[in-house]
Amino acid sequence: MKIAIACDHGGYDLKTELSAWLTEQGHQVEDFGCFNRDSCDYADFAGPAARAVAAGRCERGIVICTTGIGVSITANKVRGVRCALCSEPWSAEMTRRHNDANMLAMGAGVVGPLMARQVVQSFLTHDFEGGRHQRRIDKIAAVEDE
Repeated sequence: MKIAIACDHGGYDLKTELSAWLTEQGHQVEDFGCFNRDSCDYADFAGPAARAVAAGRCERGIVICTTGIGVSITANKVRGVRCALCSEPWSAEMTRRHNDANMLAMGAGVVGPLMARQVVQSFLTHDFEGGRHQRRIDKIAAVEDE
């Protein structure tokens, strides 16, 4: 799977670790930055990653900052993105199964590397259930058109 990944300075270490792990798992990772621990603005990196997912260049996306809040807000401003902030595997599973989330946000100050791997694994291995949930996704998309 091709995965967009991005972070700010607060998520740099976790992004670097997850990128290597995802590559080891056989995924193709497109890194949208940041590329060091220097202070920076999360929107500069989460926005391009979200646009790559919305355009279909990447199948899924992962964005990371200290809390996960700023990157999730940024990603969700992009039409066609459904980014969920998750800090444990069950929420990651359910956002895929019920919300067809195409992006995952995490807070590096909230989850450690081992939990982050478990959250990502859950996010990547579960599929959208469709059915009654599709009606809800359609209503979310309609809100974007307002």
